Amino acid sequence: MAQEFVQTKIKGDKVVLFMKPTCSFCIKAKDVLSKYKFKPGHLEYIDISGRSDMDTMQDYFLELTGARTVPRVFIGEECVGGGSDVAALEESGKLKGMLQSIGALQ
Repeated sequence: MAQEFVQTKIKGDKVVLFMKPTCSFCIKAKDVLSKYKFKPGHLEYIDISGRSDMDTMQDYFLELTGARTVPRVFIGEECVGGGSDVAALEESGKLKGMLQSIGALQ
């Protein structure tokens, strides 16, 4: 069920941030993404804390991305990593191009 949920969420041309609200790296990723103007429905924050399938979901993140930690940030169907990774993409100037390439920005 957790695998299906994740696969359904990351399909298509949007950015998905799987997170826990008290995690400093999740907050960092959210802050970076909040600098951009997304088209409606092209950015989704998913709080996995408190979900009954949270551990299963994080195990699936490990299988899918090589890490089970949050945040897990997907641009389209590609995982670009966590908070530090998203910040580094922004600093290098690559993040905006990635968001534009999937048509997520206004």
